[in-house]
Amino acid sequence: MIIEAYKNEPKRLKDLNGFGPRSEEILALVDIHCIEDFMTIEPYELYAILKPMKSMGLNSIYSILGARENISWLEIKNTRKTEILMRLDDLGLAPK
Repeated sequence: MIIEAYKNEPKRLKDLNGFGPRSEEILALVDIHCIEDFMTIEPYELYAILKPMKSMGLNSIYSILGARENISWLEIKNTRKTEILMRLDDLGLAPK
């Protein structure tokens, strides 16, 4: 599977922008073991699954979106925070 936003196709989850070995471990806990699994699941659905886990906050959704789009999670946070918070609120997932 070729991810358009990536110049060289990443081989493992830890190779995605902003991810590393710990991200790969966390995703394995929710049965996501490869890039195809990760790209198939809707980002906000994945966030909803991960949110109850310890240390999963707003940066998690920024990282998920950044990894999918090959953009730094900080860029996602700085440019789309309001849009993301509104979507999370619509889904009942916004921080309280």
